[in-house]
Amino acid sequence: MYVLLNNSIIAEEEATLKISDLAIQRGYGIFDFLKTVGGKPIFLEDHLDRFYSSAEQMRLPVKLSRTELTELLYMLIEKNQLAESGVRITLTGGYSPDGFNIAAASNIIVTQQDFVINRDFEKSIGLMTYDYQRQFASAKTLDYLKAIWLQPVLKEKGEDDILYHDNGVLRECPRANFFLINEKDEILTSKSNILKGVTRKHILKFSNQNFKIDERELTMDDLRHAKEAFISSTTKNILPVTRVDGRVLGDGTPGPVTRALMKQFDKYVYG
Repeated sequence: MYVLLNNSIIAEEEATLKISDLAIQRGYGIFDFLKTVGGKPIFLEDHLDRFYSSAEQMRLPVKLSRTELTELLYMLIEKNQLAESGVRITLTGGYSPDGFNIAAASNIIVTQQDFVINRDFEKSIGLMTYDYQRQFASAKTLDYLKAIWLQPVLKEKGEDDILYHDNGVLRECPRANFFLINEKDEILTSKSNILKGVTRKHILKFSNQNFKIDERELTMDDLRHAKEAFISSTTKNILPVTRVDGRVLGDGTPGPVTRALMKQFDKYVYG
């Protein structure tokens, strides 16, 4: 497999970073993740928008222009010849002279791997709520400390993922956005203090033709009265949620609105 390291496409086993990189020393950096279908990157421009926005928010210099990075991404995808894959673009804090300050030049690393999403419309998950607000919520950073730290608790409770809330205001999952469907079949989703996902953007784009969308602060009360819920991300597409903190939503199966959105999104992405 080939990877991109700064402006060079090299064999994966040849790629190295110095231990002075701020991503290693302090976990400082940003990334984005996109998928390819039929060898073509999906929603590439949206992912690049977020990548460069995250870099700017975290004060990380990007040595490659958008045009240069796009060309190198296509070259890497062509080189690896993977039809369905995941492509991760990572930007580190660079080789810091003191292990604390951002370097003048960051490092860009792009990796690609086989990645096929399970498109089973019957699959659903359970969530565990947890009071936590991500730092720099609108940037896709390398900081997943809380989510990783909570994994043993999640397994102990028998749930599949975490739903963050901020003193009762619902936010997001560590790697996905969160949606509710109320009794009026309206689609509700958090508006602020979240990472606004690319998949989320496109769900809102195509679903407003058939459903009313309400982006606002969601509360635990909204959750209690919801008849359906789902999460969305590049790696999950739309994934139904049928249980939160052990409480079953609806009849415990993916609801009709969620199913309709799943079918629409599947056609939207895969044709």
